[in-house]
Amino acid sequence: MLTATAAGALLGALWFVPSANATGGDPARTEPSAAPTTQVTQQARATSEGAADISADDTRLADTGSFDTTPYVVGGTLFLTLGAGFIAYSVRRERLGF
Repeated sequence: MLTATAAGALLGALWFVPSANATGGDPARTEPSAAPTTQVTQQARATSEGAADISADDTRLADTGSFDTTPYVVGGTLFLTLGAGFIAYSVRRERLGF
C-alpha cells in the first residue's frame, strides 16, 4: 500500500513537469519576423569591432554569474532523508513481524 501511494505521488508530481517537445504544429519560418532596428545594427557593429581587437591568446569567457543551488541541496537532502526513513520503517516492520 505504501509503495502504491509513493508511486502515485511521484506520477502526480511528474504531471506538472513541463514537456521538452521540440516539435510544433506550425512549420518553421524562413523569413525574419521583422527588420532589425538601428539600435540592433549599431550593437552588432560595436560587437564585431570589439571582437576584432581581441587576439586569439586573449580569449575571455563571459561572466554569467552562478545560480543559487541551495534549494536543490536542501530538497535533495530532504528526499534522501525521507527515503532512508521509509527504508528504516520497512525494516522495522519486517523484523517485528507486522
